[in-house]
Amino acid sequence: MSKAVEEVEKMIAQLPQDQLCEFRAWYEKFDAEVWDKQIEKDIDEGKFDAFAEMAFAELKARKFK
Repeated sequence: MSKAVEEVEKMIAQLPQDQLCEFRAWYEKFDAEVWDKQIEKDIDEGKFDAFAEMAFAELKARKFK
């Protein structure tokens, strides 16, 4: 683990409960935005095309639940 990550961990561990709650809320939003950007990038790069084609083929063949 990098020194920077260790320092962040120590700082988070020392936060008072109210600030820890604020941090959690911020991080949840931050992490969701990062995840969304990655999914959008993957879509743009066609990484899900094969899955979509398979799903449409199953739909067409009525092999779905």
